[in-house]
Amino acid sequence: MTRLPAYLAASALLAGCATQVPPTDFTVNSGSPRAPEQLAVTFEKVDLALRVEPDTRSIKGDASLTFLLKEPLTRIAVELDRNLPVDSASVDGVTLAPSAISNPDGRLYLTLPTPLPAGARTTVNIKYHGVPVIAKKAPWDGGFTWSRTEDGQPWIATTVEGEGCDLFWPCIDHPMGKPQLIDLHISVPAPLVVAGNGVATGMEERDGWRTYNWRAKNPSTYGVALNIGPYDMLSADYASRYGNTIPLRMWYLKGHDKEAQGLFKEFPLMLDFFESRIGPYPFGDEKMGVVETPHLGMEHQTINAYGNHYLKSPYGYDWLLHHELSHEWFGNQMTNADWDDMWLHEGFGSYMQPLYMESLRGEMAFQAALFDFRKTLMNKVPVVSGKSQRIEDIYQTERGGPGNDIYTKGALILHTLRNLIGDDAFFTATRRMVYGSTAPTPGHFQPRWSSTKEFIHFTNEASGRDLQWFFDAYLYHAALPELIEERSDNQLKLTWKLKDGGRFPMPVEVRVDNHIERLDMADGHGELTLPPHALVTIDPHSRALRQQDYIDEWKAIEDQKKKAKK
Repeated sequence: MTRLPAYLAASALLAGCATQVPPTDFTVNSGSPRAPEQLAVTFEKVDLALRVEPDTRSIKGDASLTFLLKEPLTRIAVELDRNLPVDSASVDGVTLAPSAISNPDGRLYLTLPTPLPAGARTTVNIKYHGVPVIAKKAPWDGGFTWSRTEDGQPWIATTVEGEGCDLFWPCIDHPMGKPQLIDLHISVPAPLVVAGNGVATGMEERDGWRTYNWRAKNPSTYGVALNIGPYDMLSADYASRYGNTIPLRMWYLKGHDKEAQGLFKEFPLMLDFFESRIGPYPFGDEKMGVVETPHLGMEHQTINAYGNHYLKSPYGYDWLLHHELSHEWFGNQMTNADWDDMWLHEGFGSYMQPLYMESLRGEMAFQAALFDFRKTLMNKVPVVSGKSQRIEDIYQTERGGPGNDIYTKGALILHTLRNLIGDDAFFTATRRMVYGSTAPTPGHFQPRWSSTKEFIHFTNEASGRDLQWFFDAYLYHAALPELIEERSDNQLKLTWKLKDGGRFPMPVEVRVDNHIERLDMADGHGELTLPPHALVTIDPHSRALRQQDYIDEWKAIEDQKKKAKK
């Protein structure tokens, strides 16, 4: 999650709080093109002290940001919501005049006291405060959730995937805006607990307040999260198949001991699955962390948000835990360079669930999970547009985005690809995309950015084939390929048809009575001579994603039912 798709799954400000202004369009949409000043720097470090006031639903921040300049600069640019006014700012200890601080639409500019040359390193300090945006329906929209536990204690969480990190800290709000290191110092009223990203580096308590310190490397921008509540914690170590030991941590609300222990038992099973299929857990030197939240869930790096009420799916596992954990590989270790490629996060994360069912439950559960996906496809917009996008332009179908298709259609495209090129080539290309290596080992890889074009390149190299036709048909066009069947006497003719035309040499299996024939379809056509009265099944193992009339007819009836209910 990212926000989880529809097939899976409000608050007012307190009296006395500061008046909010509506966030600008720029602020509520993550992934706008970076400013030239942001492209000119390497974002080295964040040191963020944040005081969270549950009674007033406000925050007070003190952020130091360190940049290494790749080019000469006269000003620094970061993003920060205008609802969080800047109290003061300084550059390398020099206080800036108010005229040097500008934030017209949510992009904060700080004019340097003196221009700096390429190669210089500078630290800007920003002190700010305010009432942050409240999430109306987390995690599907962003902001703070100010909730209460059953016994009335504060229970607070942030979710900012769609809107971005700038809703509560000054950052570069773009998927390529990761800092190399972040130190978090989160202050909350005692005895509340803060479950944070990365590694715990201590806690101090003074005058009724606790400050929890956390350190994380290369955090995804929306993966930095606040999780505050009266938590207890489960702790264990996991012996990885790669020889390293991974800390396991689960923060849960008091009174949920039995339920949390049941969920905690799933951690090693899921970790071993991902490590066996993809490769080493990316953050083994930090932790695999999960925290119970008042919203459904989100893939916050090393501290995945969990609000599924400990409910297992009919397949007998916690699908939410599994989906969010998948994003440690597909989203946090490998991050798409542009939100247009979000299917690399969600399609891979979704496909891992049927594969997990195959390993746990066998073929029936595997095929059933894939068919659950198949029933949801919209096929109205291409999964990938081929142009730079903001994140909500992908998730919101009313904006013309592919929406849920990045999950389920993405997963079925990957399933089709895997059947086309085989497991060796498929997982080789996947590992290269995730790690930049076909044989990753703990401690010998760095987080990376990828793209659809790069994945296509890796797939072509791994398979030894030019598969651009495959990706053009499935990713860059909305309509699914159609397989035309013609049968007369003892002849079966099959022809692939693309709505927009083009070459589509997808092999097709045909079961004739109890024997399976494979048609290469090299030119998009295939023909087979049949015995008398043969029973014929096209694609009996559902290896190729295609348009199917009976599913379209069923979906049309379901859509009519939904409209009638409104």
